[in-house]
Amino acid sequence: MGKKNIIGFMTILFIISLVSTAHCDDALKKLGRGICNIGTCPLEVFEQIKRVSNDEGPMAGCSYGVVKGVSMMVVRGCAGVYEFVTFPFPVPKDYRPLLTDPEFFFEEKSW
Repeated sequence: MGKKNIIGFMTILFIISLVSTAHCDDALKKLGRGICNIGTCPLEVFEQIKRVSNDEGPMAGCSYGVVKGVSMMVVRGCAGVYEFVTFPFPVPKDYRPLLTDPEFFFEEKSW
């Protein structure tokens, strides 16, 4: 794909997201959520190591925390890519986030 094709494709996606009258702001939030989740997914490894270490000790953080962090990195990254690609469409219903606890990496978890 040439540079003009990519710019044209992104412009069309942006226009489609603005045409939706009922969910204009939600489509843009979904796009932002996807970009944020893609960008912050590597931080999940360090965050999960820290959380597991604080809750269960440093040895658990070095073993279980790493495994949990890598798996959460993959989950957050895949959710981000999905939301980035599908942002013009109200899928899931009404642009609900795939990850809800937390929706963004920098939010506090409810647990």
